Amino acid sequence: MKKDIVIIGAGPAGIFTALELIRKGSKKSIALVEKGAAIEHRRCPKSVTHKCVNCKPYCHITTGFSGAGAFSDGKLSLSCEVGGDLPDLVGADLVQDTIAYADSIYLEFGADTHVEGVTDGDEIRAIRKRAIAAGLKLVDCPIRHMGTEKAQDIYLGIEKYLADHGVELLFGMECVNIILQDSVCKGVTLTDGKKDLEIYADETVIAAGRRGADWLEKVCAEHNIAHQSGTVDVGVRVEVRNEVMETVNRALYESKLIGYPKPFKNKVRTFCQNPGGFVSQENYDNDLAVVNGHSYKEKKSDNTNLAILCSHNFNEPFNQPIAFAQKVGELTNMLGAGHILVQRYGDILDGKRTWAKELARSNVRPTLPDAVAGDITSAMPYRSMLNIINFIQAVDKVVPGFAAPETLLYSPELKFYSNRIKMDTHLNTNVQGLHCLGDSSGWTRGLMMASVMGVLMGRYLL
Repeated sequence: MKKDIVIIGAGPAGIFTALELIRKGSKKSIALVEKGAAIEHRRCPKSVTHKCVNCKPYCHITTGFSGAGAFSDGKLSLSCEVGGDLPDLVGADLVQDTIAYADSIYLEFGADTHVEGVTDGDEIRAIRKRAIAAGLKLVDCPIRHMGTEKAQDIYLGIEKYLADHGVELLFGMECVNIILQDSVCKGVTLTDGKKDLEIYADETVIAAGRRGADWLEKVCAEHNIAHQSGTVDVGVRVEVRNEVMETVNRALYESKLIGYPKPFKNKVRTFCQNPGGFVSQENYDNDLAVVNGHSYKEKKSDNTNLAILCSHNFNEPFNQPIAFAQKVGELTNMLGAGHILVQRYGDILDGKRTWAKELARSNVRPTLPDAVAGDITSAMPYRSMLNIINFIQAVDKVVPGFAAPETLLYSPELKFYSNRIKMDTHLNTNVQGLHCLGDSSGWTRGLMMASVMGVLMGRYLL
C-alpha cells in the first residue's frame, strides 16, 4: 500500500494530525492505523461482569479510536502550563494559541461550553493561601469537562468526519516496525495477527500513546532514533468522600498541586481529579493492571478520586525507566493476585495491611468493586512511598480531612511517557520522514496537549 502520510495510533495526537490536514484542504492520501477497534465497537464488559476479565488481544479501555481518551473523564486542560513539556520544544505562546484552536474544534463536535475553574473568588484565594503555607504550588488551569460518556460521542463524530473526508482508517492493525532505506523512513510494517501489511509513505507519524511507549523505546534503540530516558511517574490513586473535597471541587473542579516533599525533594503532584467519579482499571501488555479514574457528566458517586504521582529521573548507567515502573506494577499485581490493591491511609501509618471487612465498615466505600484490600507498601519503592505519604500530609493542610485514616490509596498508578524523542521545532526526528507525537513521544501528557501536537504536525505536513 502506498500513501502520502501514514499515522500510527488513533489517539488525540494522531486524530488531530489527520483532522488538521483535512480542515486545511490537503489532498494528501492519509492512512490512520489503530491496533484497537473503532469507537462504536469498543466495549468494556466490566459493566456486566462487575470485574475485569482481562480482554484479549487488548484492553478496550486503553486501545481503540481516541485511545484512552474515550474512557477517561474527558478533561481538556486549557492552559499551556499543564500537560507536559511541549512549550519547551515549540514555545509557550504557540502552544497556548493552538490550545484555543483545538478547543474550538472540540466545541464544534459537541463539547460542553461551560469551563471549570475560571473564577478568582475568595474561595480560590483561600485555597492558594493554604497551599503556600503547606509548601505547595496551586496551578491555575481552566478545564473543559466533556465527561466519559460525552467524550465517546464527540470522538465518534470526529471518527465519522475523518472517514467521510477520505482518511483510510485501518483498525485491528498493529505496527510491528518502521521501514528504513538508506537511513530514511519509508513507511511501516503492520500485522493483524494473521497476515502482514507494508505501507509505504512519504511521511510517517508515530502517535502510539502511553500504551505504545515501551514499543517505541525499542524501535528507537533498534534504529538509532535519537532519544533520551526521561521522567517516569509512580504513584497511587487516592479516593475520599465528596464532602472532604467539596470546596475545591466547587471552586476549581480540579486542584493541581505540586510539591517537593522532604527528604528526597522529588516532584510530587496531583493529577486527574474526578469529583463524583469512579476509580477504574486499565490493562496493558503482559497483563499489567494499572489504576486510573474517570467521571461522567450525569452519573455521580459519593467520592472524589485523584492521582498522586511521584516523578523519578534516573541517571547513568540506568536507562530503563519504563521497565522500572512496570516492575513496580508487576509486584503490586502479584500481591493483589492480578487485581488492583487498595489500602487505607491510616493502616499505612499503622504499619498494617487493610482487610476487606475494614473497608466494608468505612465511610469511604471503594468505587472499584474488585479492588483487593491489602498492603501496597510491600511493593511500592521506599522513596516513592515516603514522598507520597509526606505529600498527602501537606495536602491535608490545604484540604482538611484529606489525610484521614479512612482515605483510600489504590496502586499501581503508573504513567508511561518516559522515553523522550529528540526533535526539532517542526517535530522532525533525526530520521528523515519520521515524526513522533503525543504521550509516547515524551513531550505531552493528556488529551489537550496531545491534540495540540497533532494540530501542529498537520500544519507542518502541509
